[in-house]
Amino acid sequence: MNPLFERPLAIVDLETTGADPHRDRITEVAIVRVEGGVEVERWSSLVDPEMPIPRRIQEFTGISNEMVAGAPNFRALADEIAQRLAGAVFVAHNARFDYNFLRAAFAQRQIAFDPPVLCTVKLSRALYPEHARHGLDAIVERHGYAVENRHRAMTDADLVWQFMQEAAGLFDHDRLLLALRRAGSEGAAVPRLPEGDLEALPEAPGVYLLFGAGGQLLQCGRSNHLRSKVLGLFTGRGDAKSVKLSAQVRRVETEFTAGDLDSQLRELALLRRHVPEKHPSRSLGWRFIPNRRRPPVLEECELHGSDPCEWGDVFGTFRGQREADNTLRELVLLHRLCPQRVGLENGRGACQAYGLKRCDGVCVDAERPEIHDARLLRALASLAPRAWPWAGPVAIAELHEESGRAATHVFDQWCHLGTARDEAALEGLLSEAPSRKFDLEIARLLQRWLMQPGHAMAVRPLPQRVV
Repeated sequence: MNPLFERPLAIVDLETTGADPHRDRITEVAIVRVEGGVEVERWSSLVDPEMPIPRRIQEFTGISNEMVAGAPNFRALADEIAQRLAGAVFVAHNARFDYNFLRAAFAQRQIAFDPPVLCTVKLSRALYPEHARHGLDAIVERHGYAVENRHRAMTDADLVWQFMQEAAGLFDHDRLLLALRRAGSEGAAVPRLPEGDLEALPEAPGVYLLFGAGGQLLQCGRSNHLRSKVLGLFTGRGDAKSVKLSAQVRRVETEFTAGDLDSQLRELALLRRHVPEKHPSRSLGWRFIPNRRRPPVLEECELHGSDPCEWGDVFGTFRGQREADNTLRELVLLHRLCPQRVGLENGRGACQAYGLKRCDGVCVDAERPEIHDARLLRALASLAPRAWPWAGPVAIAELHEESGRAATHVFDQWCHLGTARDEAALEGLLSEAPSRKFDLEIARLLQRWLMQPGHAMAVRPLPQRVV
């Protein structure tokens, strides 16, 4: 594995109202998530800073007060951003700037934020010492990257991602490892565990749980190389997070798995067992109510545990109310929809968006409901649940040859029907005709896994009659 990509990365860029994290506020955030050297997710959002954006900043970033009006504030996005950053190295160009802004913003929500950090300005200096300038503009010019909308968050995050990919291909392992030591912050102390715990850790795929003296779960994670992963949590430069973890850990539990997908499914199950409040089992969607004169014309429907084949016309799959509402607000802003009619506002008469000239006036009879709703349906079409790529159920087999551990996972319509450890268990699983029960976290987990190179080739379609 290339040293740059041994751990998950969250490549982050922020746009702000200024340079002081205690006085200024975030106006846009972008995150490119990289796992195993492959981009698995990209996400961005405008953020209402709840303060005017100075004109010089508007001209510099292209983000105006009008653009952020109606966007979610950071409080509404904090949990989602924290979840997207979880378990990853925080990567940014001039990382201190972005890190300090997020740390200050998270502190207002009392959310702990202390990830390992990789600054790509420092990485560039370490890899290209012959150059004097290492700002993003200098890197763009030096490497000839094509750029549109410079100083927008996703554009700049993508430039950092391009730079890292190029560096990974140009420099050898030892050179990259040395550059990483100069550019990042890592953990440092070896945990004081009971004798034999570290030696017992397997160098194989699996999941690990770190417990404190009182039996409380401190951390749960997964790796294809458990021993290296757990030791790597504590070895490095000695940042505050690693020192604190080292002092607390008293017991390590591990479970062998057959491969990466097996590990991810077990990790989710363990997290739900030990910290269910942080991993709620809920997912929401919307249904459009046709020919309805009075608002709202959208109704929420609970999707968790249901059969996707029985959904009908459902739009969106969301972790909860906040994610659903934030997505709907974006659609309202982009498509001049009425917040009252879609259910984001209560009351009668003109909605707030109409007063700001962002609604075409269905709320005051200035637009016919059928015209508004046709536009709403076109907007919702982009949120149609991802189609299942196969005609019926599929099996995904994993085998770790050294340990001999095997697992066959059966899925249908993004639902996990079960995992069998041998042929007899698989035969029993298929003969019992398990029902489809939708779980959004598992669906997204599987979708990310299938995006990895070569993974789709491991999928074996099953006869539709067996499930």
